[in-house]
Amino acid sequence: MQTRTRFLPAVQEVLRRRQYSLATERSYLHWITRFIRFHRMRHPVQMTEKEIVEFLSYLANSRRVTASTQNQALNALVFLYREVLRVDIGDVSTFERSKVPRNVPVVLSREEVARILDELEGQPLLMCSLLYGCGLRLSECLQLRIKDLDFDRGQIVIQKSKGYRDRIVPLPRSILKVLLDTVSKRVELHERDLSEKEGRVNMPEALARKYPKAAFSIGWQFVFASYKRSTDPRSGLLCRHHVHSSYLIKHVQRAVEKAQIVKKVTCHTFRHSFATHLLEANKDIRTIQELLGHRNLKTTMIYTHVMGKPGVHSQSPLDSLSPLNFASKRRDLPTMKEPLPLNRRTARFGKLASFLRVAAIVPSLFARKT
Repeated sequence: MQTRTRFLPAVQEVLRRRQYSLATERSYLHWITRFIRFHRMRHPVQMTEKEIVEFLSYLANSRRVTASTQNQALNALVFLYREVLRVDIGDVSTFERSKVPRNVPVVLSREEVARILDELEGQPLLMCSLLYGCGLRLSECLQLRIKDLDFDRGQIVIQKSKGYRDRIVPLPRSILKVLLDTVSKRVELHERDLSEKEGRVNMPEALARKYPKAAFSIGWQFVFASYKRSTDPRSGLLCRHHVHSSYLIKHVQRAVEKAQIVKKVTCHTFRHSFATHLLEANKDIRTIQELLGHRNLKTTMIYTHVMGKPGVHSQSPLDSLSPLNFASKRRDLPTMKEPLPLNRRTARFGKLASFLRVAAIVPSLFARKT
């Protein structure tokens, strides 16, 4: 408890000073807490690379986490020692790497995407259209601000996304009018907030300090705003936040069920489908990498495996045979209501009949002895 009350707030302060996102902040604090508890509440200053290697190997061997999860824990501990404690942790590359294979992304066909979108309406339909039409992550869609929409150029600027990389994606023409109407309604909501002496939106901490009035401007307001104002977890101020992720997740789950699609579909599946469908349309892999915001081309290359795995489009040897006639294969067999022929009844029940004959004789044998 003492470690939590004194140590973790210090880590949190450094994370905010470095302008890490709230999601990264929570993730790093989670892994640092688990690291301390794994070593029975010892202070990190008292531990070296040996304890770090033990913890990371434990995650791979005992907890069976994926490689990305293990790397997340590693990044949290590297940040802790380098940025907070200012301690050289030495070489920690000797830990056992996770061998849990990375799953191939689930990809929808164009027809399946259309079926899901047909089951949506209003704001959820617009949000899913952006996920698929622009290849956005769920968090990127939720955090869209009005200033990020460039209607004149027909593009959207994705600010400080995963890996703190900005990128530009094309704005689909098919949703242009609906998006303009959404922004108009959003302006009306903001004007109503201002009339009630509210209208604040949470902003990056450094910008909030430099431009304190920007939090009340229309440009910084979220496109998909929450119906209710809430307290910002960092500043403690009352703000108009964006809708919660569970809002869209629930709508997508219902739409998938109604569309009778058996694949495991999440909001991120639209992004996977966006990339795969561009590849199938012979778009350049480097262009797709830029649209997705991947730092490493290897991350984008996973979609080439989804599109054309070796052997997937090869003809099966079964297809080279003459057509199979399934309709007439079992006509010679009797139906359940017809009695079996005598010779087949003997074959099926012969062993049972022999057993019953022996069972009938056994009591008489005991009777003779008595």
